[in-house]
Amino acid sequence: MNRIGFFVSSLLVLLALLSSMLFVVDQRQFGVVYALGQIKEVITEPGLNWKLPPPFQNVRYIDKRLLTLSSTDTEPMLTKEKQRVVIDWYVRWRISDPQEYIRNVGLDETAGSMQLNRVVRNAFQEKINRSGLSDLLSSQREQLMSDVKSDVLKAVRGEKPWGVDVVDVRITRVDYAETITESVYRRMEAERKRVANELRSKGVAEGEKIRAEADRQRDITIANAYRDAQIIKGQGDAEAARIYGEAFGRDPQFAQFYRSLEAYKASFNKKSDVMVVDPSSDFFKAMRSSGSAR
Repeated sequence: MNRIGFFVSSLLVLLALLSSMLFVVDQRQFGVVYALGQIKEVITEPGLNWKLPPPFQNVRYIDKRLLTLSSTDTEPMLTKEKQRVVIDWYVRWRISDPQEYIRNVGLDETAGSMQLNRVVRNAFQEKINRSGLSDLLSSQREQLMSDVKSDVLKAVRGEKPWGVDVVDVRITRVDYAETITESVYRRMEAERKRVANELRSKGVAEGEKIRAEADRQRDITIANAYRDAQIIKGQGDAEAARIYGEAFGRDPQFAQFYRSLEAYKASFNKKSDVMVVDPSSDFFKAMRSSGSAR
């Protein structure tokens, strides 16, 4: 029984020892083997590897992928015209030499990001101080980003190389500082209000002009229509009088009788009309003549 327990215990210890000696390097990582705190070997190819058990040797992993560093600082920079602008940028970089990176930068990617952020910001600050705002918004922007990339590469490849490679540097946004932006917006708003009021006043004046012209044309049209109507009416009355004259001239007695009937019709227009007249007056002469004729 003791033999079996000893055998099992020995097997477990052996397995634990073997597991501490074997390690796997992912295709996305570098494997850095340390021997008593010193870098002994850097594994660049993925696969299963072995080392001495701790504390004789240890292994750490560093990302070998293309990394992105984005700006987080909102402090404005001064352009050549002393304009305060805020820029957003990003950098694409990777660790190319793990040994130099660990010796001169740090043990992980965070250390490199912090130092690279400082270098990139200083490079942008220097270039923007020598550039105008129009350069940041025109085709000169490409040249500025290229110059910043060159300066950053010089910094990371200096006397103590960082063991990193900077692939690209890009500006994503250029804007005025917040205080200047608010002032610009207020000026733009005031200018738009001024233009709107000017257009509104011109519209009111133009509307009044159109209404006045329309009223004038209406009065002229009404006056001309009234004039033409009166002329036509006068001509019609004259023609009617001429026709009446010709018709009545042929039979004066009939004319007198017809006019009397028109007078009676106008006098007895309503059933409620009441007239007090002398039957012997000339008003009923036509009736008397009609009665005597019967």
